[in-house]
Amino acid sequence: MMRTKDFDLSEVEFNRLRALVHAKTGISLSQAKRELVYGRLVRRLRALKLGTFGEYISLISDEHPGEMQEFINAITTNLTSFYRESHHFDMLAESVIPELVRANAGTRKLRIWCSACSTGEEPYTIAMALRACAPAWAGFDVRVLATDLDTNCVAHAKRGVYAADRVKDLPRATIERWFDAEPGRTAYRVRPEVASLVTFGQLNLMDAWPIRGPLDVIFCRNVVIYFDKDAQRRLFDRMADLQREGGHLFLGHSETLFKVSTRYELIGRTVYRRVGP
Repeated sequence: MMRTKDFDLSEVEFNRLRALVHAKTGISLSQAKRELVYGRLVRRLRALKLGTFGEYISLISDEHPGEMQEFINAITTNLTSFYRESHHFDMLAESVIPELVRANAGTRKLRIWCSACSTGEEPYTIAMALRACAPAWAGFDVRVLATDLDTNCVAHAKRGVYAADRVKDLPRATIERWFDAEPGRTAYRVRPEVASLVTFGQLNLMDAWPIRGPLDVIFCRNVVIYFDKDAQRRLFDRMADLQREGGHLFLGHSETLFKVSTRYELIGRTVYRRVGP
């Protein structure tokens, strides 16, 4: 049993929390995550003035209005940055978008889904890459759908305002091109021509998706490392159903479809192309 001066988290309680997390989000928590779970959830116990983890488990097991989402928000990890794994955005602008423009000449539409947008840096970077190659898709209807499990992250992303330390590592030219400085340069706001390409919404990847395909590009980066193999297989099968042959899928640097899905072929560094009908 883990002991602190305020709360106890028993093995039975931790396993019940792990089961709830897996059922609601698909995330598989190992024993190594016990201290992380304790540290994040103890704040909820204090905020709700509860005396034990057992009381909290009873509350969320009864689907208490709002608290299940707070539970999910507390557990999920949201590490992100602008131009993270920058080679993906180079490839998107230099080869993927021109290729899709040719393929979609009939519909004149491009649809991109960022399926784990966190606080917005990734979908806004996708939009910046799109704007950088705008002549290639002139006259097209282009949209970036950005979703995340965490409602707090989605709200932050919609605002499009970032503290100065979130952009400090970007080249000065990039900041000047895509951001407007707030007074005192303590924060930066994504410019309207970038923000206008992105639509944000809350979405649990384990639930039904109110998304209509076909999607030309899907970003699902640094998400499935938290899922077991069965959850990964179900997820990528659903994503493949939303894409035509030739659609693209971008994964995180430590993720792979090896022994997970045969509906995509590897064409670059964690970049896949949809194959088959």
